[in-house]
Amino acid sequence: MKVLAAMSGGVDSAVAAARAVEAGHEVVGVHLALSRMPGTIRTGSRGCCTIEDAMDARRVANLLGIPFYVWDLSERFKEDVVDDFIAEYAAGRTPNPCMRCNEKIKFQALLDKAIALGFDAVATGHYASLVDGENGRELHRASAWTKDQSYVLGVLTESQLAHCYFPLGDTPSKELIRAEAEERGLQVAQKPDSYDICFIPDGDTRGWLSDHVQREPGEILDEAGEIVGRHDGAHGYTVGQRRGLQLGRPAPDGEPRYVLSIRPVSNQVVVGPRESLQIGRIAGGRFSWAGEPGFEPAEEFACEVQIRAHADPVPAKARLVPILDAERTEQHRVDASHEIVVDVDLKLAEPLSGVAPGQTAVLYIGTRVLGQFTIDRALPVDAERSAA
Repeated sequence: MKVLAAMSGGVDSAVAAARAVEAGHEVVGVHLALSRMPGTIRTGSRGCCTIEDAMDARRVANLLGIPFYVWDLSERFKEDVVDDFIAEYAAGRTPNPCMRCNEKIKFQALLDKAIALGFDAVATGHYASLVDGENGRELHRASAWTKDQSYVLGVLTESQLAHCYFPLGDTPSKELIRAEAEERGLQVAQKPDSYDICFIPDGDTRGWLSDHVQREPGEILDEAGEIVGRHDGAHGYTVGQRRGLQLGRPAPDGEPRYVLSIRPVSNQVVVGPRESLQIGRIAGGRFSWAGEPGFEPAEEFACEVQIRAHADPVPAKARLVPILDAERTEQHRVDASHEIVVDVDLKLAEPLSGVAPGQTAVLYIGTRVLGQFTIDRALPVDAERSAA
């Protein structure tokens, strides 16, 4: 099999490439240049995609004896990830740029180019497993749930999964990966994992957004609509936030208040008690299947939902709601398997806390990733009970 190994410069992608070579595949390494002005030196575990990372990836490729290239996808990354991130925050939503990067860059732009060049698969260092089931290829959790990355891969479609290769999926721990890298003589064996948003390496998301989103002072309201403070830009707040609210009026019961919602049209932030963050129902669009579901989804079906990369899944009942052509917006997309556009309506068996529009909800059945959607609406537990 002809394999294109995506090499970030970290230990996971290095070992993934090494395993692909060891398995007898014809492997070519590629590093994605995602910034026109990359930093030359990492700061510990902050940031990624630096010149240093590209050099680390090249050294690994040289050791493995495979061809190595750097592909410039910086313009595509800016348009599909960075600009989207800015637009979502400006609209009062909380996006996940890693999901968008996997969807638009690593498993669309990269995969499309790889297939056009005659590669059979793209290998990455993600911790997830692929299973060839009765209805086609399925995406499953990695054997090591503490390192499982199936959530951020939930945007992959059936056609994309057919060309994916995750050599680390069955490895039970990151420590074993590092030990294997040491044994193979890879210099990145003890390189720190990257975290935070790659294009905000100092971790100051609020400060970065202040340079990219126009700041407009506005009101902070309580649930009753009373003004309890003022903000210097709604984009600097996220649902569930407690610190840094600078409220001018304490709550009557003296309890701390949290951000409940952001209203971009009126430029208002709404705060309230912690219990008001408890969500009993979520809904949204941009739904996609991660492979053929294997059942007829016309009726409500049981699943689990996960709304953050390292959150625990929660049991739920899901319903797909077809969207008429006249009602479609740019937030909707055609489902490749069934050629329909749907919204997803999810009733939660257990409340979720701090759900924000713009987050990605990934659906599971057991260890299998069923699909995903972008959250548009969240209904508090009390409101859900009243509606019922």
